[in-house]
Amino acid sequence: MAATAQEVLKMIQDEGIELIDLKFVDILGVWQHCTFHVSYIDETAFTEGVAFDGSSIRGWKAINASDMAMVPDPTTAWIDPFMEVPTLSMICSIIEPRTGEIYDRDPRSIAQKGLNYLEASGLGDAVYCGPEPEFFIFEDIRYDQNEHEGYYHIDSNEGQWNTGRKEEGGNLGFKTGYKRGYFPVAPSDTLQDIRTEMLLTMAKCGVPVEKHHHEVATAGQCELGMKFSDLISAADNVLIYKYVVKNVARKYGKTATFMPKPVLNDNGSGMHTHMSVWKGGEPLFFGDGYADLSETALHFIGGIIKHAPSILAFSNPSLNSYKRLVPGFEAPVNLAYSQGNRSASIRIPLTGSNPKAKRFEFRCPDPTANPYLSFTAMLMAGIDGVQNKIDPGSPLDVDIYELSPEELSKIPSTPGSLEGALSALAEDHAFLTAGGVFTEDFIDNYITYKLDNEVNPMRLRPHPYEFMLYYDA
Repeated sequence: MAATAQEVLKMIQDEGIELIDLKFVDILGVWQHCTFHVSYIDETAFTEGVAFDGSSIRGWKAINASDMAMVPDPTTAWIDPFMEVPTLSMICSIIEPRTGEIYDRDPRSIAQKGLNYLEASGLGDAVYCGPEPEFFIFEDIRYDQNEHEGYYHIDSNEGQWNTGRKEEGGNLGFKTGYKRGYFPVAPSDTLQDIRTEMLLTMAKCGVPVEKHHHEVATAGQCELGMKFSDLISAADNVLIYKYVVKNVARKYGKTATFMPKPVLNDNGSGMHTHMSVWKGGEPLFFGDGYADLSETALHFIGGIIKHAPSILAFSNPSLNSYKRLVPGFEAPVNLAYSQGNRSASIRIPLTGSNPKAKRFEFRCPDPTANPYLSFTAMLMAGIDGVQNKIDPGSPLDVDIYELSPEELSKIPSTPGSLEGALSALAEDHAFLTAGGVFTEDFIDNYITYKLDNEVNPMRLRPHPYEFMLYYDA
């Protein structure tokens, strides 16, 4: 991959590139893009940016201050595999063209400010993240919501509910049972080839890949494994991951979704996130404490636990997120830490004696998160934990799912709804605004957008299950 503007321009010439596709992320974590002829992009584009209208991007500019500029990062250049004409894609950060300063509502720029704050604090100079997004692949998805009806209908050739379907030209069986998808071989697993193409396509786009496999749920739940990266690259890679998965699925005549909980009574899709902090090329989380953790790591975890309800406004930002985070099911709702224990929201992986591998895994996040905001919120909470020596409490090395209600009542838990997470964010965000990383404007705008466009509209809509419960009242 290219590293400088000059190398990108040489790559364009060497590869016969005709078009440049510039991508950037909105506050919801959705990629936006605009495609330019190669003659439009020169070396100044990498410093001054390329102009666009920011007023049409959700949660951004008003129309009277709409001019913005996207600045491509040359280290993110990759040839887009889904475009017929040779096209080079690059990921951009956003600046104010009048001043040249970064745009305070640009998630990628917020992540950079978080890294700058870490370095200025003296705590560390590098953050590594290992996100694990899960997803479903369906054959068919139909849904609608209007004044006289509301429904969704999903279908999967692997779905347990299709053991009796006749429309397959002879039902051949081997449907994946509920919670039995992890991980039988073919013919139960019908998605080997499509996952392989997804993984190898990601690699061609510059994402460091590891593996792929079927996940626990019926109906085509999957995961592709990618290696950890620095915080911003890891967030970039999540968006490439989602882009590749959706487009390869479409190529096969299928549809992929990163909704946390599309299937009733089976596992949801998470985005467990591993994190470690380094300084001067040395890891800071290895030590002689519990699970070979350093005091810095324990205080960092203390910050995550303390601020988790606020973090979830970014790491679990959808209404559907809280259909996955339900006490008593597989979801990691208990705000505790433990070594190798997947029933705690923070797991300390068993990594042996290698200091460089020591990290924690936050198990709450899901793939509807904007990764730049989610990872940065985790980082800021951890920094606050270290600066204020926040005690994470005692580890919980038991199967939390087997605890009694009285024992569970002593363990803090995640908010039960998006509204609860937004309320927590409104009350507890000083750790985010430290050093100007997140601004009050960004947080207020984010909360308002979520309430106006997701929480409040949902309140108005009858749910199909309410008809089952109350129609004959």
